[in-house]
Amino acid sequence: MENQMFKEASSRLDKAFDFADINQEAIERLKYPKAELTVSLPIRKDDGSLEIFTGYRVHHNDARGPTKGGVRFHPNVSMDEIKTLSFWMTIKCAVVGIPFGGAKGGVTLDPKNLSRLEIERLSRCYIDRIANFIGPDVDILAPDVYTNPMIMGWMMDEYSKITRQYSPAVVTGKPIPLGGSMGREDATGRGGYYCIQELAKKKNWQPKEMRVAIQGFGNAGQHIAQLLYEDGYKIVAISDSQGGIYSSEGFDVPTIIQVKNTTRQIQAVYCKNTVCEFVEATKITNQELLELDIELLIPAALENQITKENAAQIKAPWIVEIANGPITVEAEAILAEKNISVVPDVLANAGGVLVSYFEWVQNKTGLYWTVEQVQLRMHEIMTREFLNVYQLMESQNIDMRNAAYIQALNRYAQAVIVQGTENYFSELG
Repeated sequence: MENQMFKEASSRLDKAFDFADINQEAIERLKYPKAELTVSLPIRKDDGSLEIFTGYRVHHNDARGPTKGGVRFHPNVSMDEIKTLSFWMTIKCAVVGIPFGGAKGGVTLDPKNLSRLEIERLSRCYIDRIANFIGPDVDILAPDVYTNPMIMGWMMDEYSKITRQYSPAVVTGKPIPLGGSMGREDATGRGGYYCIQELAKKKNWQPKEMRVAIQGFGNAGQHIAQLLYEDGYKIVAISDSQGGIYSSEGFDVPTIIQVKNTTRQIQAVYCKNTVCEFVEATKITNQELLELDIELLIPAALENQITKENAAQIKAPWIVEIANGPITVEAEAILAEKNISVVPDVLANAGGVLVSYFEWVQNKTGLYWTVEQVQLRMHEIMTREFLNVYQLMESQNIDMRNAAYIQALNRYAQAVIVQGTENYFSELG
């Protein structure tokens, strides 16, 4: 059903409204994206044929600053999905207190079916079509599913050509030589890792006793797996879009990352020096990974992975959402009945947009930071906002997602109220 995903996502606003200090008028504004754009992208293929793709860009809300959001290339991209992702980005930026609103973009295609030259043509054509809709002080792009620093570099270059001026701040997640920020590549995974660090302190976790399963082994999944592995967590299951592997003994994560990035396949490998050998592992599906008997589950793939159909089978007492929207509203109610706690996406995966903000600031000022400076600032903000949300959760006796939404809504409301609401204007009458 059209807009079903967006309606479900925005329904969480009403649940948080009862606890937030916010005018109903402000809530209503968030239920309607500011602007939506659909474009056609005619691409000349390498064989000379023409194929036309559909692209989207949505500005959800800019009450707190220019809009900000990634661009994804995926077969399932739709306007409903892009609107929903832009909504989550508005909430996410407010949760961590950065002066951006939410946006999102995407193109409906399977990038695996296109050559590198075709992907470049598509990326540049997309920018050509939306150039009047974006800008360093209007709407800033970033990488997302199946887009990467090189694609961001093409997009920035194309926008600069169109505007006749070098414009690095229109896109974040760029290669370092083109104005990218140190620390951006692992930012999403590292932000989730910082949340887990604080959670571990609260719960007195012993890493070696924590069994972890990670669904999705792209950029974010790989980095959070590496960081947790280095801390001694036992990574017992990993999967990508093709399926996954499981071993109760845990995996040697660095070698699996190396093999995955070389062969594009997840295989259980152990390497010592230059000698690598395959080790025993059970092949599992993405669905089976979600239902494993473990301590910590990390969905790091796509949205709507835990639904009303499988929520009752989830066993992990803690879920940290690195993907956007991996748990549906109906599923979350079932998880709550099972006393399963969730660190929500709008907090747990905010490291990406946080370091994108840092990159934008560096592009605007022309002063660039070391990776140590980036990670220090990121750690400070992620830790502070995690503790703020956690304290709100405990004081209001609510779940962590509601607490994160309340924190976001309170900050958003401040920007709306100072421009005047019904209460202010009715008093003038």
